[in-house]
Amino acid sequence: MSTHWVSSDLQAWLAEHAQSLHESNVHADKLLPLLTSSGLVQMGVPTQWGGTGGSAHHAVEAIAEVAEQSLTAAFVLWAQRAFIEYLCVTDNPAARDFWLPQVLPGHTAGATGLSNAMKFLSALETLQVLEDAPAPGAARTVSGLLPWVTNLRQPHFAVAAAVQAHQAGRPPLVVVLDSQADGLTRSPDLDLLGLRGSNTAAITLQQVVVPEHGVLAEDGQAFLKRARPMFLGLQCGMSLGLIRAALHATEQKGSARDVLRPRIEQAWQQLDALRAQLFAGLNAGRFEADAPALFHIRLQLAALAQESIQLELQGSGGRAYLRNHLPHFGRRLQEAAFVPVVTPSLTQLQGELQRHQQADTEAALA
Repeated sequence: MSTHWVSSDLQAWLAEHAQSLHESNVHADKLLPLLTSSGLVQMGVPTQWGGTGGSAHHAVEAIAEVAEQSLTAAFVLWAQRAFIEYLCVTDNPAARDFWLPQVLPGHTAGATGLSNAMKFLSALETLQVLEDAPAPGAARTVSGLLPWVTNLRQPHFAVAAAVQAHQAGRPPLVVVLDSQADGLTRSPDLDLLGLRGSNTAAITLQQVVVPEHGVLAEDGQAFLKRARPMFLGLQCGMSLGLIRAALHATEQKGSARDVLRPRIEQAWQQLDALRAQLFAGLNAGRFEADAPALFHIRLQLAALAQESIQLELQGSGGRAYLRNHLPHFGRRLQEAAFVPVVTPSLTQLQGELQRHQQADTEAALA
């Protein structure tokens, strides 16, 4: 495992509990406190807001290092850190001042319920949370459904959501909803194939009040475009770590390693190139204006994750199906199956790229 940011104690805990985190929620509530106390959540957050500073790529690398041991743990770290990023790019200082002191130390779990919003941004889905009709003198309220949200750790979590404005012609809002608010209901954990220690559930909203410090953006479309580079960039950290874990495992397979050596070396070279492109683009702020470049990186990393898992399988042979012999392979195989479907899915990204290409073609012909 690459261990620049992850402490030896956290590495040992993740190694011991990776399978349990994948298969059950027995250790789910211990995970976030460990991640926050290790300092990983605070990486890349400006020091004036309580973080440890550094660049955007430091936050991605932290997730990658965790993902080498457990994609479930990396998924939770992604959710917490993505939520924090929303607070960093909000145009409402009241939201930042209220929520950052709670989520940076992990007192409150931060959940990113913006998967539906990212699909909306790509014209793939309508928003599933709506602003209720305003009553004279009453507070703003919202209602709707968030069918899949990660890091809903009890007893207290906050979830970011995009909301269709009640008034026609207004852009969507982006808000933070408090789990302790009246009208917010969390379902039991979803019956997932894996990553079951990630506190993933559905949320139902019935006239939930949104206070002033609960508004991240009145212009949700502009906000989502600002937030999308880190939303996707941090997700790429999960693929980076999973690829490294599979390639390291393949290199330990004895004679099979020699047969597979050219493919292993090619995979490492591709990984290094994609990692460099990702970090350079994030640090330069290029992906807000050039989203397709980030989409391409995400797609290539997903493909490389599948190739790396296949290399591990081919290097192991039939032993890969013996759980007592190679217990981590089966978990990594299921983790790799999650990479193509996490929002935005590969299909959604491919569709978005096609729309960009069509628009470019039409502009060139005009």
